[in-house]
Amino acid sequence: MSHEVYDRLALHLSTLGMGMPYTEDLLGILKENFEPAEAEVALALPTKVGPLELVTIDHIAQHISLDREKLHTILEGLAAKGMLFSGTTEDGEKGYALQQVGFGFPQTFFWGGKETDHAKNMASLICKYFSRKVNQEAYGGSETKPFRYVPVRKTIAQSIQAVYPHHAMEDVIDQAKVIAVGHCPCRMTMKLRGKECEHPLEVCLKFDDMAQYVIDRALAREISKEEAIQIIEESEKAGLVHFVDNALGEIKHNCNCCGCSCWNVGTIKRRKIPRDTLMATYFMRETNKEECSGCGICAEICPVDALTIEDGVAVVDDNWCIGCGVCVKPCPSDASALKLRTDVVQTIPKNFKELHEKILIEKGLKVT
Repeated sequence: MSHEVYDRLALHLSTLGMGMPYTEDLLGILKENFEPAEAEVALALPTKVGPLELVTIDHIAQHISLDREKLHTILEGLAAKGMLFSGTTEDGEKGYALQQVGFGFPQTFFWGGKETDHAKNMASLICKYFSRKVNQEAYGGSETKPFRYVPVRKTIAQSIQAVYPHHAMEDVIDQAKVIAVGHCPCRMTMKLRGKECEHPLEVCLKFDDMAQYVIDRALAREISKEEAIQIIEESEKAGLVHFVDNALGEIKHNCNCCGCSCWNVGTIKRRKIPRDTLMATYFMRETNKEECSGCGICAEICPVDALTIEDGVAVVDDNWCIGCGVCVKPCPSDASALKLRTDVVQTIPKNFKELHEKILIEKGLKVT
Protein backbone atom coordinates (compact mmCIF):
# COMPACT_ATOMS: atom_id res chain seq x y z
CA MET A 1 0.00 0.00 0.00
CA SER A 2 2.82 2.42 0.90
CA HIS A 3 4.53 1.89 -2.48
CA GLU A 4 1.24 2.58 -4.28
CA VAL A 5 0.85 6.05 -2.74
CA TYR A 6 4.30 7.06 -4.02
CA ASP A 7 3.41 5.84 -7.49
CA ARG A 8 0.27 7.97 -7.43
CA LEU A 9 2.21 10.96 -6.13
CA ALA A 10 4.86 10.64 -8.84
CA LEU A 11 2.14 10.62 -11.51
CA HIS A 12 0.46 13.57 -9.78
CA LEU A 13 3.66 15.62 -9.78
CA SER A 14 4.26 14.90 -13.46
CA THR A 15 1.16 16.96 -14.36
CA LEU A 16 2.41 20.21 -12.81
CA GLY A 17 3.20 23.10 -15.12
CA MET A 18 6.90 22.52 -14.42
CA GLY A 19 6.31 18.89 -13.66
CA MET A 20 8.59 16.07 -12.57
CA PRO A 21 8.77 13.43 -15.31
CA TYR A 22 7.77 10.03 -13.95
CA THR A 23 10.62 7.55 -13.49
CA GLU A 24 11.57 4.88 -10.96
CA ASP A 25 14.29 7.24 -9.74
CA LEU A 26 11.64 9.83 -8.83
CA LEU A 27 9.87 7.20 -6.71
CA GLY A 28 13.08 6.74 -4.75
CA ILE A 29 13.34 10.47 -4.07
CA LEU A 30 9.72 10.67 -2.91
CA LYS A 31 10.12 7.69 -0.55
CA GLU A 32 13.11 9.41 1.07
CA ASN A 33 11.17 12.62 1.73
CA PHE A 34 7.49 11.79 2.26
CA GLU A 35 5.88 9.58 4.85
CA PRO A 36 2.81 7.77 3.38
CA ALA A 37 0.42 10.14 5.21
CA GLU A 38 2.39 13.14 3.88
CA ALA A 39 2.19 11.76 0.35
CA GLU A 40 -1.60 11.49 0.69
CA VAL A 41 -1.76 15.16 1.70
CA ALA A 42 0.45 16.17 -1.23
CA LEU A 43 -2.00 14.36 -3.53
CA ALA A 44 -4.72 16.76 -2.34
CA LEU A 45 -2.88 19.80 -3.71
CA PRO A 46 -3.67 20.86 -7.29
CA THR A 47 -1.54 20.28 -10.35
CA LYS A 48 -1.97 21.73 -13.86
CA VAL A 49 -0.94 25.06 -12.31
CA GLY A 50 2.13 27.25 -12.64
CA PRO A 51 4.80 27.48 -9.94
CA LEU A 52 4.07 29.28 -6.66
CA GLU A 53 0.25 29.25 -7.11
CA LEU A 54 -0.98 28.98 -3.53
CA VAL A 55 -4.17 27.34 -2.28
CA THR A 56 -5.59 27.60 1.23
CA ILE A 57 -6.11 24.80 3.72
CA ASP A 58 -9.85 25.09 3.07
CA HIS A 59 -9.26 24.23 -0.58
CA ILE A 60 -6.97 21.32 0.28
CA ALA A 61 -9.41 19.97 2.90
CA GLN A 62 -12.05 19.47 0.18
CA HIS A 63 -9.83 16.84 -1.45
CA ILE A 64 -8.85 14.71 1.53
CA SER A 65 -10.70 13.10 4.44
CA LEU A 66 -8.50 14.28 7.28
CA ASP A 67 -9.03 16.16 10.50
CA ARG A 68 -8.27 19.85 9.87
CA GLU A 69 -5.78 20.10 12.74
CA LYS A 70 -3.94 17.02 11.52
CA LEU A 71 -3.99 18.37 7.96
CA HIS A 72 -2.49 21.67 9.11
CA THR A 73 0.24 19.87 11.05
CA ILE A 74 1.23 17.77 8.02
CA LEU A 75 1.18 20.76 5.65
CA GLU A 76 3.41 22.77 7.98
CA GLY A 77 5.73 19.81 8.39
CA LEU A 78 6.07 19.39 4.64
CA ALA A 79 6.71 23.12 4.21
CA ALA A 80 9.35 23.02 6.97
CA LYS A 81 11.10 20.16 5.15
CA GLY A 82 11.04 22.11 1.90
CA MET A 83 8.61 19.71 0.25
CA LEU A 84 5.93 22.37 -0.21
CA PHE A 85 6.09 26.04 -1.17
CA SER A 86 4.23 28.20 1.35
CA GLY A 87 3.29 31.84 1.60
CA THR A 88 0.40 34.29 1.90
CA THR A 89 -2.44 34.40 -0.63
CA GLU A 90 -3.81 37.62 -2.09
CA ASP A 91 -6.58 37.44 0.54
CA GLY A 92 -4.00 37.34 3.32
CA GLU A 93 -4.47 33.66 4.18
CA LYS A 94 -1.78 31.01 4.60
CA GLY A 95 -1.34 29.05 1.39
CA TYR A 96 0.58 26.06 0.07
CA ALA A 97 1.71 24.76 -3.31
CA LEU A 98 3.58 21.74 -4.61
CA GLN A 99 7.22 22.35 -5.44
CA GLN A 100 7.90 22.41 -9.19
CA VAL A 101 11.01 21.70 -11.24
CA GLY A 102 13.26 24.74 -11.11
CA PHE A 103 11.12 26.36 -8.41
CA GLY A 104 11.94 24.36 -5.30
CA PHE A 105 12.57 20.92 -6.73
CA PRO A 106 15.32 19.91 -6.22
CA GLN A 107 16.66 23.26 -5.00
CA THR A 108 15.32 23.14 -1.44
CA PHE A 109 17.75 20.33 -0.64
CA PHE A 110 20.70 22.59 -1.49
CA TRP A 111 19.87 26.32 -1.21
CA GLY A 112 20.84 26.36 2.47
CA GLY A 113 24.34 25.05 1.75
CA LYS A 114 24.05 22.30 4.37
CA GLU A 115 26.34 19.29 4.05
CA THR A 116 24.21 16.76 5.93
CA ASP A 117 23.92 13.05 5.23
CA HIS A 118 20.44 13.65 3.83
CA ALA A 119 21.72 16.38 1.48
CA LYS A 120 24.50 14.07 0.29
CA ASN A 121 21.99 11.29 -0.33
CA MET A 122 19.74 13.68 -2.24
CA ALA A 123 22.68 14.89 -4.34
CA SER A 124 23.28 11.32 -5.53
CA LEU A 125 19.60 10.60 -6.16
CA ILE A 126 18.97 13.91 -7.92
CA CYS A 127 21.94 13.46 -10.27
CA LYS A 128 20.68 10.00 -11.15
CA TYR A 129 17.13 11.27 -11.72
CA PHE A 130 17.92 14.27 -13.92
CA SER A 131 19.03 12.33 -16.99
CA ARG A 132 19.16 13.89 -20.43
CA LYS A 133 15.62 12.63 -21.11
CA VAL A 134 14.23 14.02 -17.86
CA ASN A 135 15.94 17.40 -18.36
CA GLN A 136 14.62 17.69 -21.89
CA GLU A 137 11.08 16.81 -20.85
CA ALA A 138 11.07 19.04 -17.76
CA TYR A 139 12.59 22.18 -19.29
CA GLY A 140 11.99 21.70 -23.00
CA GLY A 141 8.41 20.47 -23.06
CA SER A 142 6.94 23.76 -24.30
CA GLU A 143 7.69 26.19 -27.11
CA THR A 144 7.93 29.01 -24.57
CA LYS A 145 10.99 28.43 -22.42
CA PRO A 146 10.73 29.08 -18.67
CA PHE A 147 14.15 30.77 -18.45
CA ARG A 148 16.24 33.21 -20.47
CA TYR A 149 19.86 34.29 -20.44
CA VAL A 150 20.67 37.86 -19.45
CA PRO A 151 23.97 39.16 -20.89
CA VAL A 152 26.79 40.28 -18.65
CA ARG A 153 26.47 43.99 -17.84
CA LYS A 154 27.87 46.58 -20.24
CA THR A 155 28.14 44.08 -23.10
CA ILE A 156 25.04 45.33 -24.94
CA ALA A 157 25.09 48.56 -26.94
CA GLN A 158 23.30 51.39 -25.14
CA SER A 159 20.94 51.84 -28.09
CA ILE A 160 19.76 48.23 -27.70
CA GLN A 161 19.61 48.48 -23.91
CA ALA A 162 17.35 51.52 -24.20
CA VAL A 163 14.82 49.51 -26.21
CA TYR A 164 15.18 46.30 -24.19
CA PRO A 165 15.95 47.37 -20.58
CA HIS A 166 14.75 43.99 -19.28
CA HIS A 167 17.96 42.46 -20.67
CA ALA A 168 19.90 43.82 -17.69
CA MET A 169 20.36 42.44 -14.20
CA GLU A 170 20.14 45.96 -12.77
CA ASP A 171 16.57 46.19 -14.11
CA VAL A 172 15.65 42.81 -12.60
CA ILE A 173 17.08 43.76 -9.20
CA ASP A 174 15.53 47.24 -9.27
CA GLN A 175 12.04 45.74 -9.74
CA ALA A 176 12.34 43.49 -6.67
CA LYS A 177 10.82 44.37 -3.30
CA VAL A 178 12.45 41.52 -1.35
CA ILE A 179 15.76 39.83 -2.27
CA ALA A 180 17.46 36.76 -0.85
CA VAL A 181 20.62 34.86 -1.70
CA GLY A 182 21.16 31.13 -1.33
CA HIS A 183 23.71 28.58 -2.47
CA CYS A 184 23.81 27.41 -6.08
CA PRO A 185 21.99 24.04 -6.08
CA CYS A 186 23.99 22.74 -9.02
CA ARG A 187 27.39 23.48 -7.49
CA MET A 188 26.23 22.29 -4.07
CA THR A 189 25.13 19.00 -5.64
CA MET A 190 28.58 18.53 -7.16
CA LYS A 191 30.33 19.54 -3.92
CA LEU A 192 28.30 17.01 -1.95
CA ARG A 193 29.41 14.35 -4.43
CA GLY A 194 33.08 15.29 -4.09
CA LYS A 195 33.25 17.09 -7.44
CA GLU A 196 33.40 20.73 -6.33
CA CYS A 197 34.44 23.34 -8.91
CA GLU A 198 36.21 26.63 -8.16
CA HIS A 199 33.23 28.95 -8.73
CA PRO A 200 31.45 30.81 -5.89
CA LEU A 201 28.52 29.07 -4.20
CA GLU A 202 26.36 31.73 -2.54
CA VAL A 203 25.15 33.48 -5.70
CA CYS A 204 21.60 32.19 -6.23
CA LEU A 205 19.23 35.19 -6.03
CA LYS A 206 15.50 35.01 -5.23
CA PHE A 207 12.98 37.81 -5.50
CA ASP A 208 9.71 38.82 -3.80
CA ASP A 209 7.40 35.93 -2.78
CA MET A 210 10.03 33.32 -3.62
CA ALA A 211 12.58 35.32 -1.64
CA GLN A 212 10.24 35.58 1.32
CA TYR A 213 9.70 31.82 1.27
CA VAL A 214 13.41 30.95 1.36
CA ILE A 215 14.01 33.56 4.07
CA ASP A 216 11.14 32.26 6.22
CA ARG A 217 12.35 28.66 5.83
CA ALA A 218 16.01 29.58 6.55
CA LEU A 219 17.03 28.37 3.09
CA ALA A 220 18.64 31.72 2.22
CA ARG A 221 19.38 35.10 3.75
CA GLU A 222 17.80 38.46 3.00
CA ILE A 223 20.03 41.02 1.28
CA SER A 224 19.75 44.58 -0.01
CA LYS A 225 19.71 45.67 -3.64
CA GLU A 226 23.26 46.94 -3.21
CA GLU A 227 24.40 43.52 -1.99
CA ALA A 228 22.60 41.87 -4.92
CA ILE A 229 24.51 44.07 -7.37
CA GLN A 230 27.76 43.13 -5.62
CA ILE A 231 26.90 39.43 -6.06
CA ILE A 232 26.25 40.04 -9.77
CA GLU A 233 29.62 41.80 -10.06
CA GLU A 234 31.40 38.93 -8.32
CA SER A 235 29.62 36.42 -10.53
CA GLU A 236 30.73 38.25 -13.66
CA LYS A 237 34.34 38.38 -12.46
CA ALA A 238 34.13 34.59 -12.00
CA GLY A 239 32.85 34.15 -15.58
CA LEU A 240 29.38 33.03 -14.51
CA VAL A 241 26.31 33.23 -16.74
CA HIS A 242 23.11 35.01 -15.64
CA PHE A 243 19.69 33.57 -16.28
CA VAL A 244 16.24 34.58 -15.02
CA ASP A 245 12.59 33.74 -15.61
CA ASN A 246 11.64 34.34 -19.24
CA ALA A 247 9.36 37.28 -18.42
CA LEU A 248 9.58 41.07 -18.60
CA GLY A 249 8.59 41.62 -14.99
CA GLU A 250 7.81 39.95 -11.66
CA ILE A 251 10.99 37.86 -11.93
CA LYS A 252 11.22 35.27 -9.16
CA HIS A 253 14.82 34.19 -9.39
CA ASN A 254 18.23 34.54 -10.94
CA CYS A 255 20.87 31.83 -11.25
CA ASN A 256 24.54 32.49 -11.96
CA CYS A 257 25.85 29.43 -13.74
CA CYS A 258 29.08 27.77 -14.77
CA GLY A 259 29.85 25.21 -17.44
CA CYS A 260 31.39 22.88 -14.83
CA SER A 261 28.40 22.02 -12.69
CA CYS A 262 25.20 23.76 -13.75
CA TRP A 263 22.30 21.95 -15.35
CA ASN A 264 21.74 24.33 -18.27
CA VAL A 265 25.15 25.76 -19.16
CA GLY A 266 26.90 22.45 -18.47
CA THR A 267 24.38 20.51 -20.54
CA ILE A 268 24.88 22.87 -23.48
CA LYS A 269 28.66 22.84 -23.07
CA ARG A 270 28.65 19.05 -23.29
CA ARG A 271 26.30 19.20 -26.31
CA LYS A 272 23.76 16.96 -24.60
CA ILE A 273 20.61 18.94 -25.45
CA PRO A 274 20.25 21.68 -28.11
CA ARG A 275 20.45 25.18 -26.64
CA ASP A 276 17.05 26.35 -27.88
CA THR A 277 15.37 23.27 -26.44
CA LEU A 278 16.45 24.25 -22.93
CA MET A 279 16.67 28.04 -22.78
CA ALA A 280 15.50 31.26 -24.39
CA THR A 281 18.53 32.96 -25.96
CA TYR A 282 17.98 36.44 -27.42
CA PHE A 283 21.56 37.46 -28.24
CA MET A 284 24.50 36.08 -30.14
CA ARG A 285 28.23 36.88 -30.13
CA GLU A 286 29.75 38.41 -33.25
CA THR A 287 33.40 39.09 -34.14
CA ASN A 288 34.86 42.09 -35.90
CA LYS A 289 37.36 40.21 -38.07
CA GLU A 290 39.38 43.34 -38.85
CA GLU A 291 39.93 44.07 -35.16
CA CYS A 292 40.34 40.51 -33.86
CA SER A 293 43.93 39.63 -32.94
CA GLY A 294 43.24 35.92 -32.53
CA CYS A 295 44.58 36.00 -28.95
CA GLY A 296 42.19 33.23 -27.89
CA ILE A 297 41.07 34.80 -24.61
CA CYS A 298 37.42 34.56 -25.63
CA ALA A 299 37.74 30.91 -26.62
CA GLU A 300 39.33 30.08 -23.28
CA ILE A 301 36.67 31.84 -21.22
CA CYS A 302 33.55 30.81 -23.18
CA PRO A 303 31.40 28.81 -20.73
CA VAL A 304 29.90 26.61 -23.46
CA ASP A 305 32.96 26.18 -25.72
CA ALA A 306 31.23 27.94 -28.60
CA LEU A 307 34.35 29.81 -29.82
CA THR A 308 37.39 28.63 -31.75
CA ILE A 309 40.33 30.42 -33.33
CA GLU A 310 40.53 29.78 -37.05
CA ASP A 311 43.11 31.47 -39.29
CA GLY A 312 43.87 33.93 -36.50
CA VAL A 313 40.24 35.00 -35.98
CA ALA A 314 37.67 34.06 -33.32
CA VAL A 315 34.80 32.11 -34.89
CA VAL A 316 31.51 31.60 -33.06
CA ASP A 317 29.33 28.49 -33.37
CA ASP A 318 25.88 30.05 -33.75
CA ASN A 319 24.20 26.75 -32.91
CA TRP A 320 25.62 26.72 -29.38
CA CYS A 321 26.48 30.32 -28.42
CA ILE A 322 24.20 31.47 -25.57
CA GLY A 323 24.76 35.22 -25.95
CA CYS A 324 25.88 35.59 -22.34
CA GLY A 325 28.52 38.26 -23.02
CA VAL A 326 31.17 36.56 -20.84
CA CYS A 327 33.59 36.70 -23.78
CA VAL A 328 32.97 40.38 -24.57
CA LYS A 329 34.39 42.12 -21.50
CA PRO A 330 37.92 40.65 -21.55
CA CYS A 331 38.48 41.15 -25.30
CA PRO A 332 41.68 43.30 -25.47
CA SER A 333 40.96 44.59 -28.97
CA ASP A 334 37.21 45.29 -28.58
CA ALA A 335 36.61 42.89 -31.46
CA SER A 336 33.68 41.09 -29.82
CA ALA A 337 30.11 42.29 -29.39
CA LEU A 338 26.61 40.99 -28.79
CA LYS A 339 23.90 41.29 -31.42
CA LEU A 340 20.20 40.58 -31.24
CA ARG A 341 19.29 37.28 -32.84
CA THR A 342 17.47 37.90 -36.10
CA ASP A 343 15.76 34.50 -36.03
CA VAL A 344 14.11 35.11 -32.65
CA VAL A 345 11.22 37.52 -32.09
CA GLN A 346 11.27 39.49 -28.82
CA THR A 347 7.88 38.25 -27.60
CA ILE A 348 8.69 37.78 -23.94
CA PRO A 349 5.67 37.28 -21.63
CA LYS A 350 4.93 40.40 -19.61
CA ASN A 351 5.09 38.73 -16.20
CA PHE A 352 5.67 35.45 -14.35
CA LYS A 353 1.99 34.47 -14.35
CA GLU A 354 1.58 35.03 -18.10
CA LEU A 355 4.78 33.07 -18.76
CA HIS A 356 3.52 30.00 -16.97
CA GLU A 357 0.00 30.32 -18.37
CA LYS A 358 1.58 29.99 -21.82
CA ILE A 359 3.66 27.01 -20.75
CA LEU A 360 0.59 25.26 -19.30
CA ILE A 361 -1.34 25.76 -22.54
CA GLU A 362 1.55 24.62 -24.72
CA LYS A 363 1.98 21.48 -22.61
CA GLY A 364 -1.71 20.69 -22.98
CA LEU A 365 -2.36 21.09 -19.25
CA LYS A 366 -4.78 23.99 -19.51
CA VAL A 367 -7.73 24.54 -21.83
CA THR A 368 -7.85 28.02 -23.38
